[in-house]
Amino acid sequence: MARLHLFDLDGTLLHGTSAPVEISRQLGLETEAVALDRAISVGEIDPPEYARRVHTLWAKLTEAHVAAAFDGAPWLARIRDVWAEIRARGEYCAVVSLSPSFFVERLTGWGAHAAHGSRFPAVPFTEPVDPAGVLSAAAKVLIADRLCQEFGVTRADCVAYGDSLSDKDLFAAVPVSVAVNADRHLTGIATHAYEGKDLWDAYELVCRDR
Repeated sequence: MARLHLFDLDGTLLHGTSAPVEISRQLGLETEAVALDRAISVGEIDPPEYARRVHTLWAKLTEAHVAAAFDGAPWLARIRDVWAEIRARGEYCAVVSLSPSFFVERLTGWGAHAAHGSRFPAVPFTEPVDPAGVLSAAAKVLIADRLCQEFGVTRADCVAYGDSLSDKDLFAAVPVSVAVNADRHLTGIATHAYEGKDLWDAYELVCRDR
C-alpha cells in the first residue's frame, strides 16, 4: 500500500521560523510577528485570533512581499528531492499548515500533491479574514482524512512530520511520525526525532522502517 506523507510547514520545512514571520520581515514587522508566534505557541491566543492579528499586521501586504518571503525563507535542504522520491515510489506528499493558504499553496510548485493552509482573503487584503477558514491542530487530522480518501489510502498508511503543539493531534492519529527540530510538545510521542537542516535525512528515518 502506498504511503501518504504529511508535512507541517512552520518550524518543520522552514527552519527556526514561520511563514508569518518571513512575510512580516518583508514589511519590517518581524518583531511583532515573532511575538504573535510566541503567544500562540504557549496558548495565550488561539488560531483565529492569531490570524486576525497577522491580517491586521499585513495591511500593506502585496504579492511581491509574499513572493520575496517565500523565495528568501530558510527552507530545509532537499525538500524537492524528497518529494520527487516520494512520487517516484508511487506515494503521496502533502503540506498541512496553520499558515496562510496563499503562502502554503506555493509548495505545490515544488512537487507536493496537495497543500492546505488557513484560508485568507486575496492579497492585497480588501476583506477580513474569516475565522471559519482558519485551521487548528484538530483540523489537520480532518484534512488528513480527506486526503486519505482522495489518494485511496488510510490513516494506517500515513506518516506525519512536524515540530510543535499544532502537530500533536496528527501525531496521535497516525502510526508513524517524525519530530523535526521539535519543541517539548512532541517529546516522547514521535516515532522518530530529527535535528538538522536537511529533509532527506529526516525522510530516511522513515525509509528504514519499510
